[in-house]
Amino acid sequence: MADIPDDDLEKTRTALAPTLDAMASILPWVGKTQPVRYPPELNKRWQAACQTLADGWAQHGRSDPATIRPLVFALLAVAIETGEADCLRFGETLASVADHLEHKAPGNRLSAALSATTEALLDEGGLENPHFGERLRHFTGRLEAALRPSSKPGERSDTLDRLFVQDADERLARMHEALEVLPIDVYALELEISELIQHAEQIEMWGIYHLARQVQNYALQLSDASEAVQDQAAQDIARQLALIEDALRTVDY
Repeated sequence: MADIPDDDLEKTRTALAPTLDAMASILPWVGKTQPVRYPPELNKRWQAACQTLADGWAQHGRSDPATIRPLVFALLAVAIETGEADCLRFGETLASVADHLEHKAPGNRLSAALSATTEALLDEGGLENPHFGERLRHFTGRLEAALRPSSKPGERSDTLDRLFVQDADERLARMHEALEVLPIDVYALELEISELIQHAEQIEMWGIYHLARQVQNYALQLSDASEAVQDQAAQDIARQLALIEDALRTVDY
């Protein structure tokens, strides 16, 4: 390796000096263990209770909701021991969820909220997770919102409506593409409209459901039809897709 001139070495040291000084100032903090906020034994029991609840919900939550109650109250007992307001409110909200499940099967909103909550409870660190309080407050609010009656029909929510609109927009784009090729891609058209009908029915979006059914009826005319019939059906489908697009724009989420 060629020798580096002394002047170049000195210039390099001078240029790196601020960076080296900054690194030296933080080195004492690197690797320093943060003080624990809770007794390790308490955190261990919290994590065990969270794991048991998550497993119970995944295995029995929808088929036998009553099995969730003792798991929730086991977690609540540990929450009380922490003495933290966020833990107490979260535990009380879970208890309300358990009460609800004993009288009524979980709907889509509550199921989604409880699944996300039990998964988040398994975050590394348990009580000592640096985002513990923030996460508890978020999921407490989400569970409370899921317990409140929705102003929308059935099990619809703003989240479900938004997801439905996004999915429907993608399907409509693929249906337009199916109409633009020659010959018309009947298979893709029927597949996309069938999925759209099914999803609209599931969340009781009846206006879009009936518009989509009409598209399906037109699509059935495309199989083994003459060129003239196909052209007319394609025009009818395009007009109907435009009506669906207009209807999607009116969905409030």
